[in-house]
Amino acid sequence: MRTSLQTKCCIAGGGPAGMVLGFLLARMGVDTVVLEKHADFLRDFRGDTIHPSTLQIIDELGLLEEFLARPHQKILDITAQIGNHSVTFADFRHLSTYTKFLVLMPQWDFLDFIKEHASRYPSFRLMMNAEVDDLVIEKGIVTGALAKTPAGSLEVRAALIVGADGRHSVVRHKAKLQVANLGAPMDVLWMKLSRRPDDPQRTFGHADKGKMLILLNRDKYWQCAFVIPKGGADKVKLQGLPLFRAAIVELAPFLRDRVYELRDWNHVSVLTVAVDRLSQWSRPGLLCIGDAAHAMSPIGGVGINLAIQDAVATANLLGPTLLQGLPSPRQLRAVQRRRLFPTRATQALQIAIQNRAVRKVLDSRQHLQLPLFFKLLDTFPILRRIPARLIGVGFRPEHVRTAAVLPPKPLYRTQAAGRL
Repeated sequence: MRTSLQTKCCIAGGGPAGMVLGFLLARMGVDTVVLEKHADFLRDFRGDTIHPSTLQIIDELGLLEEFLARPHQKILDITAQIGNHSVTFADFRHLSTYTKFLVLMPQWDFLDFIKEHASRYPSFRLMMNAEVDDLVIEKGIVTGALAKTPAGSLEVRAALIVGADGRHSVVRHKAKLQVANLGAPMDVLWMKLSRRPDDPQRTFGHADKGKMLILLNRDKYWQCAFVIPKGGADKVKLQGLPLFRAAIVELAPFLRDRVYELRDWNHVSVLTVAVDRLSQWSRPGLLCIGDAAHAMSPIGGVGINLAIQDAVATANLLGPTLLQGLPSPRQLRAVQRRRLFPTRATQALQIAIQNRAVRKVLDSRQHLQLPLFFKLLDTFPILRRIPARLIGVGFRPEHVRTAAVLPPKPLYRTQAAGRL
């Protein structure tokens, strides 16, 4: 049995881009439905670095103090160990943003926070367990989305369908939007290892002799990213878990007594790295944003923040029109025109780092020497502000230009759970 509903904007995907866009449109008074295929937001190993550019947006919404009251870790700088040399390569203390640090927060906590505040507006509706699997297209115009739900098929008719359903976007596939694969020479093995009070405090990375390990300080545990050559996961597994544990210990000796927490390969997740971009982000009635429009490399942890910037730009450019009627194809293309430069620039930088640095590390068999750029960062600390700006703020940061039409309902939380 198929049920149907009508709305102004239907967003496929309840990730950072979809939830932030839904929140921003709802606070303007635009009737919005977000369809999320999972039953909750509890996905491991999603991007959870909240950069100063995103914190600036949260501040512009008047929610920064409440946001920072939630459990998180602050990162003031980033340190890397290359061979036997340790150097701080990004210092966020001198940014022009209100907050001069990164925040590490599980993505499910971030999304719950956005959901709580979006749900205070009557024009916001989030439907979990609703997986978009097709589009309604009439005379070349996208007029709706079809989703599978536990209750059966759901048809949502809307003036605008937004694909925010990630790098494996069903929406962009069904809309027949062409994807350009820009290439990535690496994949990532993600895992968790427990953290102790006497461990290093900083989030850092270590690269040497064909290996690269990133450790994110999550207070109670380390979120670990072991970088491998593209398509190399099966080879690593074939070599065996003992050899993999030894490789981790070689780069982070203090984890020697904890690598045995990786009892089998079920404790290790393979993330296939992709860098791609749609040549055209929209067609009449439809727009793709975030990873659905441009998959990012994990380098710099910028993906979640670039997706949120897309959402803010979309609300700024299309929100007023959605209050009145249907966005024109030209207005939809305006979002791509606005966001194309920062997307291209960021991906170009990531690809350059992948090809000139990551590939070189993975191909090396000897102790690495400190590259000239890192020597300069070590000698002239003021230069650390450049990587901090590129990571923390990026190219063409967006700002909230829309206003809340109606005051939100009070935010109620239970004493036990601290949630809605």
